[in-house]
Amino acid sequence: MAAAEISHIGKIVDIAPDFITVEIVAESACATCHAAGLCGTADATHKAVSVPATMGDWHVGQEVQVLLRRSMGFKAVWLAYAIPLVVLMAVLLGLNAAGFGELASGLAAIAAVGVYYVFLWLFRDRLKNEYSFYIKEK
Repeated sequence: MAAAEISHIGKIVDIAPDFITVEIVAESACATCHAAGLCGTADATHKAVSVPATMGDWHVGQEVQVLLRRSMGFKAVWLAYAIPLVVLMAVLLGLNAAGFGELASGLAAIAAVGVYYVFLWLFRDRLKNEYSFYIKEK
């Protein structure tokens, strides 16, 4: 694995002509703790990732590495967290400075972030094409 990639171990659950579906387990930091069974805060979620089918001898149940370029991970963080925070703060502080009340400013800021996420949802197909995962044998 190169330093420019984000990697997760997964298991192939379905193979279609164009896509291979891989299930990865996203674990919290607590899930790998030796006392995780005792404290009850450990959690792990299963996520299915569709990967474009590549040449290879793939079969259902095979363990593989799911890879994504690190730069795409950073872009996802910006789109999901950093930009909405900037939108929230800009609208909140801008309306507050313009003399609107705190309640109106707060509600407008939350609505602005909601509109931002609606735009992300509308452009999901375009974003989906930019974020391409690929797999290789474990």
